[in-house]
Amino acid sequence: MNVSLTEALERYIREQVDGGLYGDASEVVREALREKMRKDARETAEIEDLRATIDVGWQQAERGQFANLDLADLNRDLDAEVDA
Repeated sequence: MNVSLTEALERYIREQVDGGLYGDASEVVREALREKMRKDARETAEIEDLRATIDVGWQQAERGQFANLDLADLNRDLDAEVDA
């Protein structure tokens, strides 16, 4: 596999290797990819959690379990809480 990198990325990789943090450029790239995979997995889990929460809300709304809110009333309530 061939990968093209910008000069800045190549410089960063060289700095990591020269600084002794990694044995070679491949180690730097592998670690970066592992971190990207962890980040993607966290984001996927967060999205799934949000979707599940939204689904619960929709189900509650379909059952009539909701409150009608007026934005002006809500703002007054929030202002009162802040003032208290």
